[in-house]
Amino acid sequence: MRGGDPFPRPGDPVFAIIACRKPPSNAMQDLPLAVLTATICAYWLGVGVMIVRVRRMTRKDVGIVPEQRLERFMWLVWVPLVAAWIFVPWSTLARTGAVPALPDFAAREPAYMALRWLAAIAGAISLGATIQCWARMGGDWRMDVRSNERTDLITDGLFARIRHPIYAFSILLMLCSATIVPTAPMLAIAAVHVVLMNIKARNEERHLLAVHGDAYAQYLRRTGRFVPRRRAAAE
Repeated sequence: MRGGDPFPRPGDPVFAIIACRKPPSNAMQDLPLAVLTATICAYWLGVGVMIVRVRRMTRKDVGIVPEQRLERFMWLVWVPLVAAWIFVPWSTLARTGAVPALPDFAAREPAYMALRWLAAIAGAISLGATIQCWARMGGDWRMDVRSNERTDLITDGLFARIRHPIYAFSILLMLCSATIVPTAPMLAIAAVHVVLMNIKARNEERHLLAVHGDAYAQYLRRTGRFVPRRRAAAE
């Protein structure tokens, strides 16, 4: 958290710790939601770890304060959005009354309960895949676009078919969140998050195309933004 800022930054470890206090024991009966809450907390703690790790590796700013005007504007939306993404599932699990309770169909319908379990598992897999991407990027990981900085073009591993696997798995985790907590606040958070991910990905693509030229243009043609291209998958 920075002076005068009422919200901790999404990458600050304290950000996730504040919202990840242990909920009351009676709330733990909703195991899919408990798994989701733990996964979201682990995700943002992981972002904090990456910030510290990459700063130590590179001695450079990793983008907590965006350089571009577009990304600064996005940050004004993203900080409270991430705070809400952490808070709403936790508050729903803890039954604090601060957010709407789960609708009856989500809490009692067997078929939907099975879907919630699948979403919890998919969310945990998304976290594991994201950690793999972080490890592959290493010192090239950044949170924003820097016009005066050139990072390596990574095109192997999970990046071989998808240009933005970290964003893709973030979207998947958010959709899992909305499935497990199908309330109006969570659905609104998910909708805004998906829009922001698309804007962020397109902005990075413009930057990388300018930096890497034809090499990135070829990469664009053979990969999908968030899902693999059918033609590339058949090759």
